[in-house]
Amino acid sequence: MPFTRLLLAAFTATAVVGAGATPAYADCPPLPAHVFSPYFQAYTDADPAVVSKASGARYLTMAFLQTQVTGSCEVLWNGDPATPVTRSVYGPEITKIRAAGGDVVPSFGGYSADSTATEIADSCTDVGRIAAAYEKVITTYGVTRLDMDIEDASLDDLAAVDRRNQAIHLVQRWAERRHRPLQIVYTLPTAPAGLEDNAINVLASALRYGARVDIVNIMTFDYYDDQPHDMAADTKTAAYGLFGTLRTLYPHRSAAQLWAMVGITEMIGIDDYGSGGETGPLEVLTLAGAQTVVRWATEHNIGELSFWALGRDNGGCPGTPGSDDCSGVAQKPYQFTHLMAPFTHRR
Repeated sequence: MPFTRLLLAAFTATAVVGAGATPAYADCPPLPAHVFSPYFQAYTDADPAVVSKASGARYLTMAFLQTQVTGSCEVLWNGDPATPVTRSVYGPEITKIRAAGGDVVPSFGGYSADSTATEIADSCTDVGRIAAAYEKVITTYGVTRLDMDIEDASLDDLAAVDRRNQAIHLVQRWAERRHRPLQIVYTLPTAPAGLEDNAINVLASALRYGARVDIVNIMTFDYYDDQPHDMAADTKTAAYGLFGTLRTLYPHRSAAQLWAMVGITEMIGIDDYGSGGETGPLEVLTLAGAQTVVRWATEHNIGELSFWALGRDNGGCPGTPGSDDCSGVAQKPYQFTHLMAPFTHRR
């Protein structure tokens, strides 16, 4: 039996929602073609609808979905059995976000999952069951975009890289048969000059297995190279490097189409490696730097702009690097969000 038919058979056998089932949320439109979608830390006690309203961020990338233990094929919010993928968990909050004109993007993986083999494709060796997990999230929440945050050890697990793309291909075929819009974002680490080889391999694998990648979202921070950085300038060089890689992988696409595939995720304020120098932090995205990035991203009409994370978008800890609940720079509450939110546009 050909590869695709084998996978489709496995997917059909393990799908969690039958062909005749009605999605929990029907007729959800795709996200804007150029969207600001910062990360919401779902492992906190914060209410995403409240944070969305307070910050002005209408579109949230919700982090993260992963398995509880290696070997499992069931995704949970942050791997916690207390927060399964069900309408009672985040369903009411997502309804409020949509009522206010926004939407959410569930994100799979993240550093914690990727470093412990609890990212779904690292954990589960059954491609059909991985695809079924994706389908369950889509149908439970009615989403039209999934984010795959692949970093650390997950980048070098070649079998898992291929399984993930095989499963994405299956889910895209499933969505096409049901006339459901579905976009896939790959969020990947980058060097200041662009993607490194293991990240490029993720995209090459997607091409091999027929998985459509709509946006490649580069994390423009945590370079760990003991060098001072102009974070806005390095964002531009990393994005130009990504553009060159995409041009090689997709030679028949226009420049406008390739820029629309580019996504950028900043870490606002002082990032995890920000305290590396004797003379001060080495990696700091300032408010002025964020303004520069927004102007550049708008001029180039990239597909997505994001940052890590909404819970950090406050000035509660000036001088502190890599904090999970404040940016480390002097700022007003949600000031980075207010700078970046105007990026969202549909054309």
